[in-house]
Amino acid sequence: MSYLISVMLQTPAHSGIGGALTYESEVAHAPGTLVRVPLGNRELLGVVWTAPPTSAEAASPTSMQLRAIASVLEGIAPLSAHWRQLVQFAASYYQRSVGEVALAALPSQLRDLSTEQWARRLKRKLKTVAAYEGAAPAIPTPTAEQARVLADIAAHKGPFLLFGNTGSGKTEVYLRAAQAVLESDAHAQILVMVPEINLTPQLEERFRARFAPQWGTDCLVSMHSSLTPAQRLKNWLAAHSGEARIVLGTRMAVFASMPGLQLIVIDEEHDPSYKQQEGARYSARDLAVYRGQLEGAKVILGSATPSLESWHHSRPASGAEPAGRYLRLAMPSRVGQGALPLVRRVDMNRQPYKTVFSNHLLDAMRERVTRGEQILVLLNRRGYAPVLHCHDCGWKSECPHCSAFRVFHKLDRTLRCHHCGFTQPVPRACPSCGNLDISPLGRGTEQLEEHLAELLADVRRPDGQPIRIARIDADSTRLKGELERQLAEVHAGAVDVLVGTQMIAKGHDFRRVTLVAALNPDGALFSSDFRAPERLFSLLMQAAGRAGRDATMRMVSPCEMWVQSFHPMHPLFEALKQHNYPAFAEQQLKEREQATLPPFSFQALVRAEARSQEAAQAFLNAARDAGAALADELLVDLYPAVPMTIQRVANIERAQMLIECTSRKALQHFLAHWQADLHAMRSAHRQVIRWAVDVDPLAI
Repeated sequence: MSYLISVMLQTPAHSGIGGALTYESEVAHAPGTLVRVPLGNRELLGVVWTAPPTSAEAASPTSMQLRAIASVLEGIAPLSAHWRQLVQFAASYYQRSVGEVALAALPSQLRDLSTEQWARRLKRKLKTVAAYEGAAPAIPTPTAEQARVLADIAAHKGPFLLFGNTGSGKTEVYLRAAQAVLESDAHAQILVMVPEINLTPQLEERFRARFAPQWGTDCLVSMHSSLTPAQRLKNWLAAHSGEARIVLGTRMAVFASMPGLQLIVIDEEHDPSYKQQEGARYSARDLAVYRGQLEGAKVILGSATPSLESWHHSRPASGAEPAGRYLRLAMPSRVGQGALPLVRRVDMNRQPYKTVFSNHLLDAMRERVTRGEQILVLLNRRGYAPVLHCHDCGWKSECPHCSAFRVFHKLDRTLRCHHCGFTQPVPRACPSCGNLDISPLGRGTEQLEEHLAELLADVRRPDGQPIRIARIDADSTRLKGELERQLAEVHAGAVDVLVGTQMIAKGHDFRRVTLVAALNPDGALFSSDFRAPERLFSLLMQAAGRAGRDATMRMVSPCEMWVQSFHPMHPLFEALKQHNYPAFAEQQLKEREQATLPPFSFQALVRAEARSQEAAQAFLNAARDAGAALADELLVDLYPAVPMTIQRVANIERAQMLIECTSRKALQHFLAHWQADLHAMRSAHRQVIRWAVDVDPLAI
């Protein structure tokens, strides 16, 4: 007797095979079973998606010749109905095929290993669980604010927005909430998400130290892109089987198969890194909230500078307006005697031309170093200089393949494009006019590091040794383990001045830092992207939070943050001086409501890539015309196609079209019906290489 089995495969949305394929099987496999099936000349991994029909239905005559399932992956329990529903929702909401989302969420080795290789892997002798060798850490007594927040989490369903200042002890709340869940249920699992890989090791260390003595070293696994395929498969299987009680990972971890999931923590929930920028452009934060509702798990979103969407969703009831769907929990005080730094603004209009560090800031830095304190210098631009140029003819180091400039990196004497990766040695003379005097324009972290070494060459540490300056950015941490090594040096006090990009501003607990300097933050104040001020305020608040975390350092002198700006009286800096995120958020939300921007409307972007800008825009404008009637009916606004900010990358022209609506349901209805028009138009626009829909975009 044979059964008809519906199997979901990894087929791109553009292939025309968007749904499940039907295969024949002698066994009625349960939904969620992992199988290998033939497709064309290949054998692919698939997921049985729906329950097979009864044998009577299966026996009904069919004109199609169905292929049989090749094999089943033994030893793996079927994926749960909740997991399949999460994938189905993500694919529908973000306009991708279900198979593409489902199979991309599984470890690559599951897709790559043959049936024989998988059978050999199952036969391997399992390692015995190693006992935790470290000493159990001293568990701090919760502060009054932490105790109140934990009581609210225990008493309500959530989701919760944990609005806690930097240094207020949000991680301790996560740890205690997790412990309460683990102790209440022997099969409970917890998902903890962080925005970037460099935050994973330090948080993993704290969780492992807290929970490994009681539940063993294998109680926690991590999931992020730096793992090898074998490590990712091992950790995924541990989570899927329930052996791992805690999964800690980046945005990919939102799709981890966890049958006992009861608590989800999203740390630094405001971070744009939670939004996937390739393939299925999902927001892991939003999917985590949906998954919590789906599986009855509590969700905690934590941040000192929440996203404006989360802040709006956690608004208290006022007048006729109902309360938001999140419960806001506030922790405004720092743990211990730590205090938020004093914010000083430097008006760069009053400084001499081309001043990099004002004299007052340099004096403050010298004073801190001589006392053995540490300093952070933040400049969100890597390299030595963003542009190399010629004064005589006006030549600039443009990338021949992109509509962007190549960045000058002095250490290896190269011009490097940060978009396509094209790299060339620095020319000896101007390629246009032959002038030998070509010079850098602007500055990056490499130049700051060099400049500070010159300015502070005469400064000595308390032990009489010369000052030590280090730089942390994407260039200095490319080698494996380099970031961990440099951070360990900072924590050990071997570094006096740390220069870096936003990598140094997030989540790090630098106990000796007493001064933070932010240079040239003005660019985001007048950006065409309406989210730019929100990102800037968040970055500056997070950077300020690195100072003053240790009360003993604050006893010597107040901790400070210096902001050098040409617009020091801007309302954003006024709110920063008061550390007043609610005031900043209220002002931004008022502006967005007046302009009907998110969260008061909902957006999607359609991006097209082609060999010419005209072809990309022609495709988008034709798509606009095709959807105009339905858009008018649903009150959806379709804007004309425009080039992207960086319109050419690797010789591919890029254009985009904005879609906006005040109703999320209407926008989703329009996008779902419009997909057929987009697919049908490909044959008439063969110059278009690819197109993609980005729902709830973070950058326009």
